[in-house]
Amino acid sequence: MIGDWFSRKVLIIGAARQGTALARYLARHGAQVVLSDIRKESELRAEQEALRKIPGARWQIQWFCGAHPLNLLDGVDLVCLSGGVPPTIPLAVEAQGRGIELSNDSQIFLDHAPCMVIGITGSAGKTTTTSLVGEIVKTAYQEFRNQNGSKPARVWVGGNIGSPLIAELDEMDAADLAVMELSSFQLELMSSSPQVAAVLNVTPNHLDRHGSMEVYSRIKARILAYQAADDIAILGREDPVAWNMAQNVHGRLLSFGLQEPGDDQQGTYLRDGAIRLRLADLDEDILLLKQEDVLLRGEHNLLNVLAACAITAAVGTAPAAIQMGVRRFEGIPHRLEHVRSWHGADWYNDSIATAPERTIAAIRSFDEPLVLLAGGRDKNLPWETFAVLALDRVDHLILFGEAAEIIDQAINKNLTVPSGREQSVQAPSVTRCRGLQEAVRAAAEIAETGDVVLLSPGGTSFDEFKDFEERGECFVRLVRDLA
Repeated sequence: MIGDWFSRKVLIIGAARQGTALARYLARHGAQVVLSDIRKESELRAEQEALRKIPGARWQIQWFCGAHPLNLLDGVDLVCLSGGVPPTIPLAVEAQGRGIELSNDSQIFLDHAPCMVIGITGSAGKTTTTSLVGEIVKTAYQEFRNQNGSKPARVWVGGNIGSPLIAELDEMDAADLAVMELSSFQLELMSSSPQVAAVLNVTPNHLDRHGSMEVYSRIKARILAYQAADDIAILGREDPVAWNMAQNVHGRLLSFGLQEPGDDQQGTYLRDGAIRLRLADLDEDILLLKQEDVLLRGEHNLLNVLAACAITAAVGTAPAAIQMGVRRFEGIPHRLEHVRSWHGADWYNDSIATAPERTIAAIRSFDEPLVLLAGGRDKNLPWETFAVLALDRVDHLILFGEAAEIIDQAINKNLTVPSGREQSVQAPSVTRCRGLQEAVRAAAEIAETGDVVLLSPGGTSFDEFKDFEERGECFVRLVRDLA
């Protein structure tokens, strides 16, 4: 990887959040940056204006819009892909054929970060866990470690969420700590690992890009592949794919799960309604906090808390800071976010659920009668398990977007046993809608006192919105406008 950027020519493909942050960083450090995006120039005015004047930049950023011609590679030293750009596009394939290295903002950040980095990945829960780890270590740094009046070390949280950490790299010091969410799209190109690496779970996701679970799992495992003997790995021991990665851990291993770990294992677990921590050098397990101290709803969120406790304990965080951080944490937008109570029904926004597995976890978080809004764009993922659970737990199913037909077919398929006889299960009512606005209106007509109305799509937002956050914000606005 290039260390000295002065006068090096770098092509960045994709002018989204990660690409523009990387362009700014490289330009400040003397690189010649070419930024290429498939969108038209008229659609990129805001991005171009934001990068027009960069303090300390030796070169003005060059733009190429509307296509990715192969001659963009002429004279290029490095090609960097934004997260949404697969390495299979012709320009990236041609770059590899010419011997030009592919990279991304996360790889460059890890190679140059002056401080310890905690990296967290998983098919579900990584955003909540990353945010909670950030809250806990901020509590530790602010409340416990910096009471002597010295300059406090800082905690940086970002990566696949919030701000790309490359944007803050120049402000970081050796005493700081970076907490980094890493997606499979980022890990796909990376040949570095964070000093502390966590794999929460690996379930079917992004198969439209990666092709198979085997490839997807192998990409997730890259977060551990380049660790050293003095690094730390944290794995979900009750997730078969994640726990299978234990055989490839190079350094210290901790785990997390609901059940008590084996005698030779370190990590967190739940016993008698309390979260406990087992470490090899202690005579007895540490009581971290009681289950009722966790404000997040659902078993999957309890696992996220167990993971965050294991991760922060692994880096030496005091139990008092872990307790305080968890008790303060109320969750983040678009993850089982309570929007409002209206006409006796509670409305929840779980727009982050872009895979059936996430919707399954959301459904299991409620005992109340459910009105479920599901749909969006399918990622070539299996819906059978979702359909079986929906038939058992959902009272009214409102389908919207491109995936509506696929979900409806999965429901109908599971209504009939192989012999052709109808099952005795009471099927939910199914309403088909074009988009989210129509779906919210349908839910408002159906919901009754005591119901939970849950947006947990199971598909991506790209058929109607730019991302899950925009979809969630639209849902919140529509629900708050109900009168």
